[in-house]
Amino acid sequence: MIAIVSGTKEAVLDGEHHVYDSSQYMCCPTSMPVKAGTPTASPDNPLYGVIISLEQRVMNELVTEIDNAGDAPPSDGVSTNPRGIRLARWDAAFTDALLRLLQLGDDDTDTAVLGATRLRELYYAILKGEAGYFSRRAFGAGNAIARSIAHVSSNLKDPVSIDEMAARAHMSRAVFHRKFKQATTMSPIQFVKSMRLNTAAMKINGGLTVNEAAMDVGYVSPSQFSREFKRMYGQSPRQWSDTQSGTGAVT
Repeated sequence: MIAIVSGTKEAVLDGEHHVYDSSQYMCCPTSMPVKAGTPTASPDNPLYGVIISLEQRVMNELVTEIDNAGDAPPSDGVSTNPRGIRLARWDAAFTDALLRLLQLGDDDTDTAVLGATRLRELYYAILKGEAGYFSRRAFGAGNAIARSIAHVSSNLKDPVSIDEMAARAHMSRAVFHRKFKQATTMSPIQFVKSMRLNTAAMKINGGLTVNEAAMDVGYVSPSQFSREFKRMYGQSPRQWSDTQSGTGAVT
C-alpha cells in the first residue's frame, strides 16, 4: 500500500497508467512488475508518502474474520475483474488508522507494544474501504493465483513453466492461463518475464552490475537479457542505468 501526502506518483502496469496523490492511495496486494515514477516531483514540489507491506498472514486472518462475520460487500464494478492495482479514496477510517500508526514515530516501546495492533487496524481499514473487495479476492482463502505469483516472485532465479505453475495451483493449464490473465492482464510467461526484468532494473539501480542483476533473476544469456530489457525499457541495461541513476524510477 502506498499513500502519498504531498505530490503525485505514477505506477505503470502492462501499459496502463495509474496516477495518484493525496486524494487516493494505491493498493497492490500481489507482487507485480510495476514501473513507477514521480512525474511532477521537483525540489520545490517534493514527493512525500509512505509505503507499507501487506503481510500475507495477517491479511488472510482478517479476510477470514470479516467473512465469518458475514460482511460481504457488493462488487464496486471495478474490482470484479482485478487488474493487480487498485486506487482507493482516503476515507475517514483509513486516514485515522494511518495517522495512528505514524504517530508511533521512533518510540521503540510504543512500536513494540502497539505497532502490530495499529498496523492491523490499517489493514482492516483497507479491507473495508474502496479497495476492500479487490484486496479480499487477493488474500481470501483458496486464492491459488496469488499463491502462484508469490512463489514465482520468491524464486525468480529458477526455471519456470506454465505446466508447473498450473500444477502448483491445482488447475489445468488452460484454466490457469485464463484465470492468471484475468488477475494480472498478462499471460503467465509474460508476467514472469516482466517480473524478472523489473526486479533486475531495481537491482541495477541499487548498484549491481548488469550481469549480476541478470543472473540474480534467472537469465543465463547476457545477450538475451539485454535484448529483452531493451524491448521493455527502450534502452540497453547500461544506457538505462546511466539515465535512471538517482531518479527512483522503478519500485
